[in-house]
Amino acid sequence: MEPGAPWRDPRQGYAYGVGSALQMQLQQRADAAAGGGVLKRSLGELERWQHQQQQHVAAQQALYLRAVRQRTAAAADIAALLGGGPTQPLVLSGSSNGGGLASPSSTLSSLTTASRAAVPLMHPQPQRQVPLMTSSPQTQAFGLSRAPPPQPAASSELFILQELEKQLLDDDDDEPVAAMSGTGSAVTNSEWEETIQQLNSITAAPTPGLPASAAPNNNNGANAGMTRSPSNSSSSTASSSASCSPPTPGAASRQLLSEAAVALADGNHEAAATHLAALKRAANQHGDAEQRLIAMMVAALSSRIVPTASALTQHLAELCGAEQRAGSELLHDISPCFRLALHAASVAIVEAVGDRRAIHLVDFDVSPQQHAALIQYLADRRVPGTSLKVTAVTDPGSPYTQSQTATLAAIGEPLKQLAERAGIEYRFKVVSCRAAELDASKLDCAPGEALAVNLAFALSHVPDESVSPANPRDELLRRVRALSPQVVALVEQELNTNTAPLAARFTDACAHYGAILESLDATLGRESAEKKARAEAAVARKAANAAGREGPDRLERCEVFGKWRARFGMAGFRPVALGPGIADQVAARVGPAPPGITVKAENGVLRLCWMGRVVTVASAWR
Repeated sequence: MEPGAPWRDPRQGYAYGVGSALQMQLQQRADAAAGGGVLKRSLGELERWQHQQQQHVAAQQALYLRAVRQRTAAAADIAALLGGGPTQPLVLSGSSNGGGLASPSSTLSSLTTASRAAVPLMHPQPQRQVPLMTSSPQTQAFGLSRAPPPQPAASSELFILQELEKQLLDDDDDEPVAAMSGTGSAVTNSEWEETIQQLNSITAAPTPGLPASAAPNNNNGANAGMTRSPSNSSSSTASSSASCSPPTPGAASRQLLSEAAVALADGNHEAAATHLAALKRAANQHGDAEQRLIAMMVAALSSRIVPTASALTQHLAELCGAEQRAGSELLHDISPCFRLALHAASVAIVEAVGDRRAIHLVDFDVSPQQHAALIQYLADRRVPGTSLKVTAVTDPGSPYTQSQTATLAAIGEPLKQLAERAGIEYRFKVVSCRAAELDASKLDCAPGEALAVNLAFALSHVPDESVSPANPRDELLRRVRALSPQVVALVEQELNTNTAPLAARFTDACAHYGAILESLDATLGRESAEKKARAEAAVARKAANAAGREGPDRLERCEVFGKWRARFGMAGFRPVALGPGIADQVAARVGPAPPGITVKAENGVLRLCWMGRVVTVASAWR
């Protein structure tokens, strides 16, 4: 007979019991009934064996308790983070008098049962990062809470129980406990910033089974960008406070703008209308930069609530009209961020052509200011016999064609006169063709010419694959690459209004256009009030299209530089570095940057910033 418990027959299976006298008696009865009988042992042997078993079980309980304490401590941190306060200790005792620790299976079973009882039909939701947020006195004054609304009790308890159950089920004891705590996170700042930048492209989707006020808001990037400091608030919080008192310009108004955009994205036009009605009392088209921005963005969102065919037709006519064209050119002239970026593109073209005499510039969006600067930089080379042939390309399928055709003829003559005074032979012509039709013969490219292509503020008006399966944007880049130019100059706004969803797109547009308005206020005097008003009207039309239209009707489709870099790389281009020397040449021509404007030469590109925010980016390719 094999050794074993004194009351066990080897023919029966072994069981791990607690070792109490009651269990021993029950086991003896079961063995007797099974015919196994009870082996004859002395009472002393039984007592010694029982004592050894109790010591063994106590040692196992101590080891298990030490492992569970670490995990329950981490789970308590999670519960405290979610609940905002200390949590009650988790009692793992198997008896009411505190004696004996329950087994792992019984503990997990109770947790699972409790979680199912809390919300019977709720499936576990993916784990979300819950940032800690505070409320400023300004937002509290208007009833706007930066923190998300509290979750229902059942949902909070379910989440806590799921986290506790997950910790107890995790058998990887080699994993450091600090990975679950806030101070020991393995996520680096760069990864977190990259994730926040990625969560910035994600709108909130209502959680199934929860009311709108309780659904977690995943527009972390959107809300963070709308306010002066990171925040995350739901639309229901602002909805209840919007009717109490009108917000003043500042963080509260931007937060309410964000809530209106989120409401529109969710199809809640009633809540959006309530927010916009409150914001209209804080808007002022003739006030400071913040008040003008509120008026601009309220108008953009209001156009989405009751869209009409006549309003859309009028909007597109204004966006592509001659007045918009003139206002945009004025913005390029008076805004330091736009003017300096265009000068940098002109310097890049001059450096690429070197001492060549015959220069052919193919331009897809002619800017008189940039061409005037290019003529001056070419004249500074002092190369006799310099000739500049400009081919302006228009797309007959683009809504901008009509306004461009009317103004391009008037642009060529003044530029020709300027070039002649500088001793440069100048020719200007217009070619109309689609991207798929672009080739050297249509552009009249001649052997021996130094070919340069200018794409300043042009590609953002060309549809991409999200609008048309033909993808005219990438097709244009491939056609330009086939021309083998000496250089391709690119200048674009650092703004994501192309494929980003409404909430994220509106957030980026609000911060971007707000920076433009602030920079105009800081760099222009009162004598330029009329010019500033016309330029801002053009900015307002751009904002209305970027935030108020969808599909083919959204013509303003800017992208951040990282996406432009990827597109150029896929088209076969390689970057041409723009070093600090180009920034010095621009400063020598137009003077130092005004206070608040910074020119950053980083990674071969020039970034023009207002108060640290990048507004425009100039780059060169070959």
